[in-house]
Amino acid sequence: MKKLLTLALPKGRLLPPALVILRGMGLDGVEADSRKLIFSDETHGLRFLILKPADVPTYVEYGAADLGIVGKDILLEQEPDVYEPLDLGFGFCRLVVAEPKELWERDDPSKWSWVRVATKYPVLTERYFSERGIQVEMVRLDGSIELAPLVGLADRIVDLVQSGETLRANGLVEVAEIARSTARLIVNRASLKTEYSPVSRLIERLKKQVKTASPAQPLGGGVGRGAEPPSEV
Repeated sequence: MKKLLTLALPKGRLLPPALVILRGMGLDGVEADSRKLIFSDETHGLRFLILKPADVPTYVEYGAADLGIVGKDILLEQEPDVYEPLDLGFGFCRLVVAEPKELWERDDPSKWSWVRVATKYPVLTERYFSERGIQVEMVRLDGSIELAPLVGLADRIVDLVQSGETLRANGLVEVAEIARSTARLIVNRASLKTEYSPVSRLIERLKKQVKTASPAQPLGGGVGRGAEPPSEV
């Protein structure tokens, strides 16, 4: 029996556009509203896993999935040992530093020497502030990051934003941009060798499907209200 390639898909905001791309290629079998976590499209030799986004790189790195779709923000945070052949061009968002508007009105980021920050991105947060000579105390959270400054848990947050509406609704102002993110295709390194032909064919089909999409925006950084040249995270 022919082995099915396994593609890990992320729950949440990246799943609907990922399914649009797959269905545009004629691939089907995933019921977006189902509670099932495993689906198969045996006609096209594919099995799909529906995972928490942060788990996708782990499944791919350790070979439980041959390929996966995940945000660049998670790849930057986890740094998994996977092959990243394709920017899928959807799911654009930014990782930013934000603080309450009252603090922002009297703040001078150029004078920061120590900050307490709530985030679920400790690696990127530590790197960002350390590269700028700023000591950072991190409060690790997994959700409702915007709540932390409102209850005194931390003065600032590092979190993903899309439109920025959630920040504004909670009285927060963006201070700096750490990175930009889009959805990426990742591949297990062993699968790329042992299943080279089917993996390569799937990559090429995905490339053709997204070739008309807008190019990914580069990573960028900067502290304070003034613009700084973009820099890689």
